[in-house]
Amino acid sequence: MSARAKGLMRSFSPLRNFCRLGARQTSHRRAVEEFAAAQHELIREFSGVGCQSSVLRSSGIASVKKLSCVAVSLLPFSRTFASAAVQDESLNSGGLVLEAKPKPMTAESRRTGVVAVKCGMTAVWDKWGTRVPVTVLWIDDNQVVQAKTKEKEGHNALQIGAGQKKAKQLTKPELGHFIASGVPLKRELAEFPVSEDGLLPVGTVLGVRHFVPGQYIDVAGITTGKGFQGGMKRWGFAGMPASHGTSVAHRALGSTGGRQDPGKVFKGKKMAGQMGAKRRTVKNVWVYKIDPARNLMWVRGQIPGHNGNFVELTDAVYKKPDPSTLPFPTFFASPDEDVNSLQPLEVDLGEADPFLADD
Repeated sequence: MSARAKGLMRSFSPLRNFCRLGARQTSHRRAVEEFAAAQHELIREFSGVGCQSSVLRSSGIASVKKLSCVAVSLLPFSRTFASAAVQDESLNSGGLVLEAKPKPMTAESRRTGVVAVKCGMTAVWDKWGTRVPVTVLWIDDNQVVQAKTKEKEGHNALQIGAGQKKAKQLTKPELGHFIASGVPLKRELAEFPVSEDGLLPVGTVLGVRHFVPGQYIDVAGITTGKGFQGGMKRWGFAGMPASHGTSVAHRALGSTGGRQDPGKVFKGKKMAGQMGAKRRTVKNVWVYKIDPARNLMWVRGQIPGHNGNFVELTDAVYKKPDPSTLPFPTFFASPDEDVNSLQPLEVDLGEADPFLADD
């Protein structure tokens, strides 16, 4: 181990404890196997108890979710987490058991959103020959990092992480947050409010099939920064006359206030200033196509931000999708499914040619 890694371990006590637990993993392997053999009994016995139980502590399990061994790569180290249906008290609250399984969606249900990367714009032609300008979005390794409940945090929400990041690029509080959750290091974090039946256990993977072609979504992101701009570009003012008589004031703002009364410029007056670089939401964006094999999504129109920026995708508020067509709380793929063999899914445009509808 390098001197740099040793120094990091000495300076960061949670990481040092994390390594000690990994070193003791061999001695606890037998206890973990016995714990796995008694899966159903433990689920019934500890369904309402956090992982502070002496049985779980004796098994060397610090964070448990499902009863399957999941290898999670964190930092230069790798540790196998044995997990159960019991949720860690630090990740969820009050003994609430969160299960990753399909549920019926009601009118009051609210699903989580996902974090996507804006790849750029292009154009496609549908089967009727209509040109559709689209933006390509990439759902990059979305995973539930934290589940917040009303009993503990005061509201129901899911914290979603996206992308990958190295340990040296994170602060120590961020690093400890990911270690406590038991998920890989993420580049972007976003929180989405959900209903109680829309909560998901920590570690659940979200893909592009969380949405269906044809539905409407809301896209939120940081707009492209334009710097300091004048009134014509920033607010669309017409400017001064371009004919004779106007001297060095063709793009001037014009009057900004009165005389002695009111004797000031009112707050909120549209004037020159910084333009862009603000959070904006584009509503009712139409999902044209999804590609499950590559986790790509094509949506109609433009969305805010530069190429490569993160954006947040949620179900549309105004044009609500049909609950019967959406996977709730998210899409769960079968374990034996070959994702690479899946074909892209396009929206169903019907059998009536829109160009011959009037005939």
